[in-house]
Amino acid sequence: MDYIPFLSGGVSFNPRTDIPSSALHGKTILVTGGNAGLGKQSILEFVRQPAASLPSRIWLCSRSLERAQSAIDDISAAVQSSGVNPDFDASSIIKPLDLDLTSFDSIKSAARTVLAESDRLDILMLNAGIMAAATGVTAEGYEIQFGTNHVGHALLTKLLLPLLLKTARSAKGNDLPQPADGTPTAPPDVRVVVLSSEGHRLPPLLGINFATLKSNQSSILTWQRYGQSKLANILFGKQLAAHYPEELTVVALHPGAVNTQLFHPFRNSGWIGWAVTGFLKFFLSTVEDGAKNQVWAATAPREQVQSDGKGKCAYFLPVGKRVGESGWAKDEELASKLWQWTEGELEGQEVDA
Repeated sequence: MDYIPFLSGGVSFNPRTDIPSSALHGKTILVTGGNAGLGKQSILEFVRQPAASLPSRIWLCSRSLERAQSAIDDISAAVQSSGVNPDFDASSIIKPLDLDLTSFDSIKSAARTVLAESDRLDILMLNAGIMAAATGVTAEGYEIQFGTNHVGHALLTKLLLPLLLKTARSAKGNDLPQPADGTPTAPPDVRVVVLSSEGHRLPPLLGINFATLKSNQSSILTWQRYGQSKLANILFGKQLAAHYPEELTVVALHPGAVNTQLFHPFRNSGWIGWAVTGFLKFFLSTVEDGAKNQVWAATAPREQVQSDGKGKCAYFLPVGKRVGESGWAKDEELASKLWQWTEGELEGQEVDA
């Protein structure tokens, strides 16, 4: 089903019919968490398009190459059965990429592969994430949700930034292959799509508790730790857009309440979690509907997703509904502090280090 503007306050968007032909053609895309849920569905929508509109390469990131390949096989079958391209072979476009966002070594290895094998990167979709996880830390000692949802993605973005900027600064898109249908090649339109959440409104009292980020933060409720990480996603997106206003279009969004694997830790946390998630399933949207907002953010005309102006990162609810983020998410001082803290934590982390 489409989201209807007068009911949702957003835009009507069907990925099968509403993606402009030039939005994906010849482009290179990277999606974290691409083996399941919203990431997998987004990749399916990117390739369930007419042959003349297809991207040239999609990096499907997963912590397991086996699960990544299984997802690629599923996507092939889904495209073939849709009738859009009965002979479609997803492996001709989609490449599996081993990526564990809780490990700097894994992130650097993944970035090294992309930089060696891709000469452009047009869309970086920071989709992967965990929610309401048990207390724990990443390989480098960061609180597990903050380390996965923010720090890992920030390092990946840092390492791929030279390729993003190179693509953005290319000569008016002339290095893109000419569409077979004769559609003019569009100027470079490099996007970073950041999946946040309405959970960003529920962080700890300080917004981000910098002093204890290198611990399991066991004194903070798991939902607050999640909110802290999702707040960081928006603040990071805003700073990234501000630092590269001419080169990057950065979009932050909430996908909606979607029935994905994100709910598994909560569902398995005891009888209360089981009961609550059992009740919530009647109100959760499908993965197909849930992915629409991020697919829209990646492919809609730039003036729509850049509604706050160049160098600004707008925050959208499904689909394409511009809403006011929380006070913490509007705090420029906090955003700057997070950017500086992140830069300090990632200092010296390079693909050859």
